Amino acid sequence: MFGWFQRLLPKSGDFFGMFERHAAATVAAAESLVSLARGEGRAEDHVRTIRDREHDADDIIREVLSAVRQTFLTPFDRGAITDLIGAMDDVIDEIQAAASAIELYEVVDFTAQQQQQMADVALRATRLIAKAMPMLRDVNRNGHDLHLLTGELVALEGEVDFLHQAGLKVNFQEQRANPDPVTFIVSREIYKHLEKIADAFEDVANEIDSLVIDHG
Repeated sequence: MFGWFQRLLPKSGDFFGMFERHAAATVAAAESLVSLARGEGRAEDHVRTIRDREHDADDIIREVLSAVRQTFLTPFDRGAITDLIGAMDDVIDEIQAAASAIELYEVVDFTAQQQQQMADVALRATRLIAKAMPMLRDVNRNGHDLHLLTGELVALEGEVDFLHQAGLKVNFQEQRANPDPVTFIVSREIYKHLEKIADAFEDVANEIDSLVIDHG
């Protein structure tokens, strides 16, 4: 009897819960990427896990976009919500892109220490993002800690840049000593994808900082 009245009441979507679920899926994907880069277990299993978690993340981002359209009262500006979840989704998309490249080029030997370290940094970054999500429930109280956390993410991106450059240099030196154009090109491609993950998590840091500035 009161259905019509309930439909007029302001709605409030569980955006924080969706952020947290998306971050958890990304952490799981990053964990599989680390195992893949270390040559632990079956590569196809890790690639499948990453793909499954990316599909989970896609489902969540669709939930977020639907909730943004239907919710009368949102915790942040609608644009800020879609920008944040979009940046987060880029992280897991880049993780999947790296895994897909590894699968496509049938990479089984990750002797390059820098590639393993870049995957390790990606995992550390996704865990920081997951740590940040519950803190967004009270940006005013957690603003300072969030700012420190985003500083850590930016520092990790710088660490990846260093590893990327060092890895490319080693790759070039090995190619010059023992010419193997195919291996050189494939290794460079893997480095490129791993570096893009860092670009994506730095974008997440920037979106979180924007929320702190606007709502802290």
